[in-house]
Amino acid sequence: MLPSPSEPSELSQPGQPTPQRRSEKSHRAILDAAMELCVEHGYGKVTVEAIASRAGVSKKTIYRWWPTKGAVLLEAVIELAGTTTGFPDTGDIAEDLHTQMTAVLDNVMTGPHATVYAGIIAETQHDATLADALRTQLLDPRIAAARARLLQAREHGHLAPGTDLTMLVDLLYGPLYYRLLLHLAPYSHARVRTHIDHVLRIFAPTPASP
Repeated sequence: MLPSPSEPSELSQPGQPTPQRRSEKSHRAILDAAMELCVEHGYGKVTVEAIASRAGVSKKTIYRWWPTKGAVLLEAVIELAGTTTGFPDTGDIAEDLHTQMTAVLDNVMTGPHATVYAGIIAETQHDATLADALRTQLLDPRIAAARARLLQAREHGHLAPGTDLTMLVDLLYGPLYYRLLLHLAPYSHARVRTHIDHVLRIFAPTPASP
């Protein structure tokens, strides 16, 4: 992450870049370069040296903000995911899940960026620090958001009272990661809708007796 912003010097001339502006420009260049190189060559072939060269900075600059290549790319993926993977609330849990899950697919699990995300996940198998960062910075907040939306659906009677929300999240999102990590074709938007319908049917509330 960037260091805390510093106040520009009183001696700075109008239009002259301040140290903070230079830092922001370098930070942006590094994230863009890392993502571009990973898309072009694959996660495994990208090095910190290559990122520094593409971004026009020194390796020292990169290591000042990130401990590893994986940490650089994780921040880029978190930025890519952004707020588009948040949950809407239209009152229709199936439709809201479809909106959110297809946003996850479109932003980080399909197209040129899929190899970046898959590469980070693979790297976490032998980098405990990166694994912890992936979980706490990217996955945990989104799992919490999913549970909160599903809890609301359960409280409103759209799911059975005893629905295990952890299991439900696993069943909904597990196939997306399975297909990403095993290099299988991702679900289409239509397939996601069918998948959601099947899973929700398992946890549907029992109709009241007449």
